[in-house]
Amino acid sequence: MLDILNSLVNDVSGFLWTYIVITLLIAIGLYFTFSSGIVQIKYFFEMMRVLKHGITGQKKKGKEVSSFQAFCISTASRVGVGNIAGIAIAITLGGPGAIFWMWVIALIGSATGFVESTLAQIYKVPFSVGGYHGGPAYYIKNALRQPFVAAIFAVLISITFSLTYNSVQSNTITSAIVVAFDLESSLDGYANYITGLVLCILVSMVIFGGVQRIARVTEFMVPIMAILYLLIAIVIICMNISAVPDMLYLIVHDAFHPQQAVAGGFGAAILTGVKRGLFSNEAGEGSVPNAAACATTSHPVKQGLIQAFGVFIDTLVICTASAAIVLLSNQYEIGGDLTGINLIQSSLTSQLGAWAGYFMTFTIVLFAFSSIIGNYYYGEVNIQFLTKNLFIMSIFRIFVVAMVFFGSYASLSLVWDLADLFMALLTITNLYAIVKLSKFVFIALKDYRLQQSLGIKDPEFSPSVLPSTDGIYSWGNEAEYLRSLDEEPTDDALASWEHARLKREKAQSFCHQR
Repeated sequence: MLDILNSLVNDVSGFLWTYIVITLLIAIGLYFTFSSGIVQIKYFFEMMRVLKHGITGQKKKGKEVSSFQAFCISTASRVGVGNIAGIAIAITLGGPGAIFWMWVIALIGSATGFVESTLAQIYKVPFSVGGYHGGPAYYIKNALRQPFVAAIFAVLISITFSLTYNSVQSNTITSAIVVAFDLESSLDGYANYITGLVLCILVSMVIFGGVQRIARVTEFMVPIMAILYLLIAIVIICMNISAVPDMLYLIVHDAFHPQQAVAGGFGAAILTGVKRGLFSNEAGEGSVPNAAACATTSHPVKQGLIQAFGVFIDTLVICTASAAIVLLSNQYEIGGDLTGINLIQSSLTSQLGAWAGYFMTFTIVLFAFSSIIGNYYYGEVNIQFLTKNLFIMSIFRIFVVAMVFFGSYASLSLVWDLADLFMALLTITNLYAIVKLSKFVFIALKDYRLQQSLGIKDPEFSPSVLPSTDGIYSWGNEAEYLRSLDEEPTDDALASWEHARLKREKAQSFCHQR
């Protein structure tokens, strides 16, 4: 029975991703690219500037989350073992040319990431104690006025990320630790259970602390894990510097003239690279906007640019680092049995020695643990959308911890297939919403450009620039919205919103004078 279900789910998921989701993501990504004036290219340096400001110049207090912390939450979820194992799989299935098409889809997908994250900021909603939350469920309900579709999205993303994907991540962590340190023999068959229990304790310490603790943990972990992994990749590149031009030539050449060993030839190279890029950077899937919405920032476009930059970090930097490790080691074989994490480990060991296997285990643990934290946050935001009941939130957190423990010893082939199916449905729903609402993003971008052209370095957003403010409950409407829910904002929250209001009015006055 399970085999039949697994086959059915796999067939449906494969059809959706191959023929519908990928086509939509590419077509819509191109539409957003040209409609925004190629924002991902023209505003590339602006992305880095606003991200830097989020690190050094944006000081948040109390319950607020900075733009950099929001970026780290999304990166924690987006940058996972898929950026390591997934790239190795892409090369063994589609050849080196798949990496080129992965780069192409990253360029296209960053425009989609910009649109969905800017929308999340425009339609975010406030907490009474300060700070914000939001995402696709919120702009589907509040802007499109389709609460039933929004509720379905909230349920699907909570199950997919916080439960299903987290069980996969915990399985990866447990397997890596048990194998690397040969714990199975020393712990009499209980290694997975004991490792899973320790992992559950660590996860509980983070997720029961709320979004601020999640933000602090990811703000600390994400840069460390990315820098460590990139440093190893740089060492390998430097060791093989003379072979780098040939590697780049191979990637570009095989993108259009795949090796005969690639089953399916040119089409397989493109499809593999596109799927790997989309699965890796999550642009358009509706997950990243949940993190983007929690940031306190002066203009929605700023967070949209930061999250678009995250696509580049994920695909053009970290995934490319994995590709370099594999290709420069010459350990790969198209269609070979050695693939995924095993291929990466073999590549590292051949270049750096046996210690690299332990380093890879440490890296996998960091990547996967940060993904658990980021994935959980997406569920928390959407459970809050469905209900304000704190007891239900606590029950949800217990389920998350239970799935982390379950994943430490379970076989997860069916779970993965179900997750892929849910993600396809999430993506289709989110793309429908952001296409319908994208005109508001382009107006906000025009406003951002106008303010910068008038000399305002950090533009301030006012909903009045949009043709309709329906569904906008932040940007000056926070107190009114909360009181409509019979919630009284705290004094600190009111003071923060008043300060933001004065800054907006000053910027608007300056624009009118000019």
